[in-house]
Amino acid sequence: MLLSVRLLLALPLFFIFPALNTFAQQRKALPNPKNIIIMIGDGVGYNHILATDYYLGMVAQVQEKFPVRLAMSHYPAKAGEYKAGNPGSNYYAAAYNPSTAWKDTAFLKRDYTESAAAATAIATGFKTYNNSIGMSVDQDTLTNLVQWAKAMGKAAGVVTTVEFSHATPAGFVAHNISRSNYAQIAYEMVTDSRCDVIMGCGDPMYDNDGIRLESGWKNAKYVGDSTFWQQIIKGSGWQTGFLVNGKQKTIGDCDGDGKPDAWTLIRNLNDFRALQKGKTPKRVLGCPNIYETLQQSRTGRNGETKSSAPYITPLIGTVPMLAEMVGGALNVLDNNQKGFFVMIEGGATDWASHSNQKGRLIEEMKGFFEAVDAVCAWVEKNSSWNETMLIVTGDHETGLLWGEKPFMPLVDKGKGNLPVMNFNSNDHTNSLIPFYAKGAGSELYLNFADERDSVRGPFIQNTEIAQLIHLLWVK
Repeated sequence: MLLSVRLLLALPLFFIFPALNTFAQQRKALPNPKNIIIMIGDGVGYNHILATDYYLGMVAQVQEKFPVRLAMSHYPAKAGEYKAGNPGSNYYAAAYNPSTAWKDTAFLKRDYTESAAAATAIATGFKTYNNSIGMSVDQDTLTNLVQWAKAMGKAAGVVTTVEFSHATPAGFVAHNISRSNYAQIAYEMVTDSRCDVIMGCGDPMYDNDGIRLESGWKNAKYVGDSTFWQQIIKGSGWQTGFLVNGKQKTIGDCDGDGKPDAWTLIRNLNDFRALQKGKTPKRVLGCPNIYETLQQSRTGRNGETKSSAPYITPLIGTVPMLAEMVGGALNVLDNNQKGFFVMIEGGATDWASHSNQKGRLIEEMKGFFEAVDAVCAWVEKNSSWNETMLIVTGDHETGLLWGEKPFMPLVDKGKGNLPVMNFNSNDHTNSLIPFYAKGAGSELYLNFADERDSVRGPFIQNTEIAQLIHLLWVK
């Protein structure tokens, strides 16, 4: 397998994927979507969706009815965990094996990807080493979908329910040898990127319950540092020069006129809600008054345990829901007549799965589903499926979620009740995840599904998401 992966990384795309060569010859005849939206439920596998469907009354979600429904594999080029100065910390990974995957949980628990490598693969079309942010296996920078969109004169952005400098949004915007370098990533996203919208958590002035800290701020690494964060607050709407690590830095130009464009910072719930309608600032950095996640990290109350039903601890009422953030982001992005690209992440679905929190997983899944509904409503009201492509997928599976035992089905216990569901891991797995797509050009993903799983059917590789987008957009 070591040799095959190395060959895979070295071969040209047209040799690896015959369909690409055929498409390239007919490039002019391909659809050219004005807008492309990728929605990622972090850590979400088939049973995460099914468990939520059961809890909600066995109502299939809108994406489950999309015309393109496939499975997706997501193994990295190099598994393990990147450690500077230790080349052996990452090692070449084995590919997904359909026959082994359905009888060996040990296989599913090794050589798995993590969110940074998965995001990089989806955003660039290249598999890489675990913990990489936009870097190849040789640590060269890769071009991501945000950069592709900006090069075409489109708007671009990222939205997440976790910190905006976390692995998934970072993988679509930044370049760093390690996802752990949060401060460096935050600086790059804010000062170097040409994003029109960045939304996510990380405000060091608030805790995970949305309570303002009068003293003793949280670690400000997710927003750079405390000095940088204060500059962003004070300079909202006008400041284009920032002091970063003792050096003056001019921020990027988002609209292509050659001039730096200031960020307008929004933080409170009313501002997020107001952004959904009417005239918007040119460029928006949205960071709710919360530290790590919108809801998942809030303090448990009323005897809540990992197995408790959803909402035992009331939701925090001072932060926006993902659907509200999405509404505001789309209202900014659609100002560009050439269209846009945006990645929207339900990030805390992964956090709940790592912690094996059944009820909070359902909460996060429901919030993600509502955001998908909001995007579909936006397409049908403000655009059309003839000019917009929507992809709804995950980046990997977390928790090896099954019924009573591994590979046993979940058991529906009726609307409003948790199904019989059990986590068999507190980490990522190699299990295939669902891929749904609708809109301009989406049907072409069916041509990429040239591998087949005995249970899930045809599946694609995560890298093929960006590869098709590149063919559709680069004429």
